[in-house]
Amino acid sequence: MPTIDKHMQKSIERTGKDYRDIHEWIDDPEKKAERHDIGRVLEFARMFEESYGEEGAREYLQHLQDDVKGRFGHLLEDMENMIADNLKYFGCS
Repeated sequence: MPTIDKHMQKSIERTGKDYRDIHEWIDDPEKKAERHDIGRVLEFARMFEESYGEEGAREYLQHLQDDVKGRFGHLLEDMENMIADNLKYFGCS
């Protein structure tokens, strides 16, 4: 998963703001699992919208999406490579 610095850099690229408070809150080591809980996404998004507006809520959601990509993105790449290798093996590429 991306570091807080990488999350902040992506926020700057998207919005011009780093949203450090949001990223640090989400990745607090003692509460990280709770704050990544998909069942609480609406609750937390509303909380950030109240504090930072709609853009802040979007950055919270983007943080979660970036974490999912970081954790599972390599699986998609591996699968695509395996499919390509198998198609090549069977002369279908």
